[in-house]
Amino acid sequence: MFADPGCSDRAGPFRVGDKWTGMVLRCLEGGPRRFTELRVPLHWVTPKVLTETLRSMERNGFVSRTVHDENPPRVEYELTALGRSLLEPLDFACDWARTHAPEIVAARAAYETE
Repeated sequence: MFADPGCSDRAGPFRVGDKWTGMVLRCLEGGPRRFTELRVPLHWVTPKVLTETLRSMERNGFVSRTVHDENPPRVEYELTALGRSLLEPLDFACDWARTHAPEIVAARAAYETE
């Protein structure tokens, strides 16, 4: 079942399912942003977790990190072409979630009453 190397648990697209990656993709959709600029819309994400998410996204090739030689140092994060290619599937997933939200809520309620 999991013998296909292109479909392993270590493949990049599975990382998209991590808790904050989709939101970071959305935040970077409009262009490069600094860490502090990302913290504004993602204020409930701790700096440590945001850093871990950005590092993972960089490792998977979804984000590029540019350090500008300035004082104080300035670091910007930007979606790569690979990262941008995730925006359309993310749109589909969001549409699916909106369409099926009532069913999901009902299923959760039924599960909780069992």
